Amino acid sequence: MHRFTFAVILFLAVLFLVGSPLSSSAQTKKKPQTTTATDNTGQEIIGKRVIFLDGQTLDVDDAWKSGESIWIKRNGTSEMLSRPVKRVEDRFKNQPETTLAAPPPKPAPPREPLRTWIYLNDGARLRVDEVRQVSDGAWYNRGKLSIFLAKERIARIEVEDPNTVGEEWKEHGWSSGNLAIDQMIKENGSHFGVDPYLVFLVIEQESQFHTRARSPKGAQGLMQLMPGTARRFGVSKPYDPAQNIRGGTQYLKQLLTMFNGQVDLALASYNAGEGRVLDYGNRVPPFKETREYVKKISARYRNHKAPDTTNTKRSAPRR
Repeated sequence: MHRFTFAVILFLAVLFLVGSPLSSSAQTKKKPQTTTATDNTGQEIIGKRVIFLDGQTLDVDDAWKSGESIWIKRNGTSEMLSRPVKRVEDRFKNQPETTLAAPPPKPAPPREPLRTWIYLNDGARLRVDEVRQVSDGAWYNRGKLSIFLAKERIARIEVEDPNTVGEEWKEHGWSSGNLAIDQMIKENGSHFGVDPYLVFLVIEQESQFHTRARSPKGAQGLMQLMPGTARRFGVSKPYDPAQNIRGGTQYLKQLLTMFNGQVDLALASYNAGEGRVLDYGNRVPPFKETREYVKKISARYRNHKAPDTTNTKRSAPRR
């Protein structure tokens, strides 16, 4: 009996020292606790939000600074930002997602003011701030000056909107006031290899863009072709602007070629005939009308010339 009691006491003592197997098994099966990144308010952080200097934002998985550069990680890919960054913020679980915003649209360019031009009978033109026509002429303002022009000096007055005319006007400052005629000048100049601005100046001097113009000597149309010249270049309808400008431009090209691209001699030939220029040894003939004609057009062509399309040389009128 004493032996049995001693054995029971010894068994219980061993159990107490080693611990219960059930208790140990329960402890090994207990799941470890996991942690989630939170800020000091307890909100769950799920990434970073990059805010650029221009106010645009970009949501990324992570962002960090390396030296002077800002790096980001998106969808497992890291890259360095090239745009200036204002700051980087934590992005939270319930915070709305943002995407990189498109840059704001550029404002429309300001509209240019209307341009008022006075064209004079001698081929010159004036840009003025304001003009007021009266029975015997016109008063115009430029800055603080108010000036009167007699009616007989004025060829025409035009108001043009630079926002609606073609690029040629904006770049080179010439227009007949008729877009169809401007287009014919450009097309024929390009086709025959003559600077359209030179063609424009010849037409302005010859007819002031009047399609039905006729001189006392019988010259006809915009470029004032004589009947023989019109026939030579196939102009059957001299008062048709398309035919007349084509024939006149072709004639001008022939003269430029004949005199090796010398604009003054081509102009003298257009006014007085190439035979007269040849008679005077390839010089501008000593006729007052021809010399004034060459002087006016050459001066304007030199001072306000469009880009050269002919690769021709220009020289001052020979005296």
